[in-house]
Amino acid sequence: MTPLIPADLLAKSEKILFIAHLALGDFTYLQNGFRAFAAAHPHLDIHLWIDEVRRTADATQWEGLRNYSLYDWVEQSGLFAKVYRKTYSPALYEASVREAQAEHYPIIVSLAHVRPQQYADLARRINPESMLIGTRKRLNLLRPWHYFSYRKLDAVLACYAGADVGEHHISSVYADWFQQLSGIDIPVAERYPFVHIPEAALQQAREQLATWGFDTRKGPLVLLNPFAKSHKRSWPLERIAELITRMQQQAKWADACFLINAMPQELAKVNAMAQARGLQRTHAFSAVDNFFQLPAMLAQCDLIISVETSIMHLANAVHVPVIALMRKKNPEWAPFDSANSTVITVARRSDWVKAIPVDQVLQAIA
Repeated sequence: MTPLIPADLLAKSEKILFIAHLALGDFTYLQNGFRAFAAAHPHLDIHLWIDEVRRTADATQWEGLRNYSLYDWVEQSGLFAKVYRKTYSPALYEASVREAQAEHYPIIVSLAHVRPQQYADLARRINPESMLIGTRKRLNLLRPWHYFSYRKLDAVLACYAGADVGEHHISSVYADWFQQLSGIDIPVAERYPFVHIPEAALQQAREQLATWGFDTRKGPLVLLNPFAKSHKRSWPLERIAELITRMQQQAKWADACFLINAMPQELAKVNAMAQARGLQRTHAFSAVDNFFQLPAMLAQCDLIISVETSIMHLANAVHVPVIALMRKKNPEWAPFDSANSTVITVARRSDWVKAIPVDQVLQAIA
């Protein structure tokens, strides 16, 4: 396969811009591609545009968007010379576009798999003279105007161009993208999710456990995450309470301590539920200061039970066994480490995660 970016263009370029609408789960696997790309082309400065798909003119939402924990991880990864992270309001978005235009990027790559035509337009707006590579969807006759956006691409990044067939884990899809771009081969062993946790974050996690009295626990520490951005991927909080109660009735988990992961605004609600249900040795937890609080706490655990969010991937990154509750619609997003992961899926493709009963989770734990 001939790489999409000509070798001579890569050799004479000093920088490259990648555009992506990242979530934590995306970066868990994409970072391996960026790491391999940086190693293969050390003379290139890699710049990253993180587009905020929740961009809004509602100023009351800006603080939460500005402090998105993903930025902590991306900026401390050491992979990027520049990160565009102020795209959450219309005014800041326009300012970021002007800033990017001043860079005169010779190569722009869009890694967008949602609304790819929008990012083709953005990339060409940033530099009409650049080599533009991007993804595209099959032309929809109901939206023929997308064709004009795709015409702005100099080369198309296929969703998957590998020789093997069948369903592909998302890590394989992302590795294949970088092979298409510049011929980089990322072996399966180098696609494993990873996170470098600062010692300060690990110490903070240990101190928090001590505050709760969990540092001298006699049983295992279990973190449960029932929350996802979509209700379709969430598990009812009442099921979490039932699961904890029934686990503590079993000899293996009688002395276990439990953490319920929640968004900061949900902490009081979760703690109130735990108290009302009389759950022993149970506390709500949230990474309220920075991203690294989350993997630091996950690393202290003996078991993680989570719906399909970034937590189940981070569990692999910190090498803690995970039980993942998933729908049937996105099997490519199952945890990477199958030996250390148990996946429970709903019975029917149309089912939401809440269709998974507590009994099924208990069977997996057993």
